[in-house]
Formats: sequence, structure tokens, C-alpha cells
Amino acid sequence: MVATESAENYLEAILVLSKEKPVVRSVDVSNHTGFRKSSISIAMKNLKAEGYITISPEGYIYLTDSGLKIASMIYERHTVLSKWFMHLGVDEKIAVEDACRIEHDISAESFEAIKNYISKHS
Repeated sequence: MVATESAENYLEAILVLSKEKPVVRSVDVSNHTGFRKSSISIAMKNLKAEGYITISPEGYIYLTDSGLKIASMIYERHTVLSKWFMHLGVDEKIAVEDACRIEHDISAESFEAIKNYISKHS
């Protein structure tokens, strides 16, 4: 399964929220992303159908193993790229925005090369 960019963003949001809150609900994802609850509801239904999340009867959202794998990959890319851009002197807001765009399209090979370069030059 290959997740779309929007699915990757939702999965990353769920991961981030799960680090901050004991449970994650659709309303939390809505507040975090700024999207309407109705849009989040549709997205969560699709993520569940694709096997990326489970939703408890109480409405709590949990990442499946495949959802966690994607969310963790995107989160790592976002974190590493944001910090690297800021280290290069890019304003934090711009660094985060640029990292968010790049994190979905960069190849695994290029990302690993960037990580290796950073670790050797930090």
C-alpha cells in the first residue's frame, strides 16, 4: 500500500498527537490540522479502510503497524529536514513549511544521504 500525501499528513498528525495525549480522537486531529471535523471523519474512514488505523467504539484512533511505519517515516523526515534547514539559517516557520513539502517526495536514498551528511558534519 502506498499512502497519499494527505494520508501521510493525517498519520503523522495522529502520531504527534499520540505523543501528547493519552488518546487521540477525530476532534484532536481536526484541531491539530485545522481541517473541518467532517473532512477528518471522511479521512479517518478512508485510513481505517486502508488498514492504517483502527478506531475503538469510544472513537479513539490508533495507528496500526503499517500506519505507524508510515507516520514514523514522515515524522523523522519532517524533524530532520526542519532542524537541518534551521541549522543552515532558514527561519523556523519557513524551515518547517519546506520540510513538510519535501518530506513526502524525497527518495529514501536522498534522505539517508542527508542524514549521513548531517551526522558527519554536526
